[in-house]
Amino acid sequence: MVSLETVQKSNSALKGYGPNLVAVFVGGTSGIGESTARAFVSSAVSPRVYLVGRSETRASKIIEDLRALNPDGHISFIKGDVSRLQEVDQACKTIQAKEEKVNLLVLSAGVLTVKGRDETDEGLDKKLSLHYYSRMRFLYNLLPQLTKAANAEDAAPGKQRNLSTVLSVLDARGNSSLILNDLSLKDNYTLRNCANHAITMTSLSMEELAAAYPSTSFVHAYPGIVKTSLVRDRGFLMKTAMNAMMVLLTPFTVPLEECGQRHLYAATNPSFSPRGLDGGDAAIGSDGVRGSGAYLVGSDSATLPDQKVLQGYREDGTRGVVWKHTLDIFKSICGDQGSDTQA
Repeated sequence: MVSLETVQKSNSALKGYGPNLVAVFVGGTSGIGESTARAFVSSAVSPRVYLVGRSETRASKIIEDLRALNPDGHISFIKGDVSRLQEVDQACKTIQAKEEKVNLLVLSAGVLTVKGRDETDEGLDKKLSLHYYSRMRFLYNLLPQLTKAANAEDAAPGKQRNLSTVLSVLDARGNSSLILNDLSLKDNYTLRNCANHAITMTSLSMEELAAAYPSTSFVHAYPGIVKTSLVRDRGFLMKTAMNAMMVLLTPFTVPLEECGQRHLYAATNPSFSPRGLDGGDAAIGSDGVRGSGAYLVGSDSATLPDQKVLQGYREDGTRGVVWKHTLDIFKSICGDQGSDTQA
């Protein structure tokens, strides 16, 4: 376990990267995304921040708070239903029109539901899209800006690397078997299968991308039990049940503010280094290799060990199959006419 004191000390060192760090928080208008954005704005020098979400009313209040935390920060809101990949593309185009580089991409948008498969007009299940496909679409579209941030020549004096990190908040502990002939769960949808596929495909895709983009770090984090506003749009009975459950789980929960601090640590601490950086102090990656560029991080900010299911999928080539499937989905829905189509 990494102590909260160590986490806070690391986060305070964010100022050493200098001014004008650019951060994008998808799902940044509530819960874990919001708390991580608050931690970032509090720690950075004149940051440029983009909050992506659905509620302009909530965003306005959060932006007011963030500007009070750091009057030198530039905070913007981008409205969109990011369960739709084409709206993801529009959000990315807005960011790219204003920024040449992105230092930090935090992906935490999600939905709590007891429904079965609930298709968007693009043919994807809404929950699986929010937890996997749309997150990977943001990542895919913004890779040129993340790479440019990593390779920028204006690094802060004394820093061993530029900041270029993708952080997806889901469940880094829960990697499980995939239904390989139905990765998008058209025919085998259950809530458990949805969770398994989103989690495991995230871990595999981040490993694949860490190998292809060695100047950027990719972190899949488990937040622990955190009381957020995820049920705010649910019915009375679900909200009542969830609130009661959270009371029972209080001794085991991670406070929301601490959760934000810990996710900022996972996104910015030098130990979670890119694959291309040769550093003896790097953490153990998701593949068991020190400094591999892809990391699984627990709610206590410590790295999680390589998991047997990931090892098997790595050895038999499934890791590449999953990323190819993801690109095929992008092509079928978007054309592929992304906001900045990759080579």
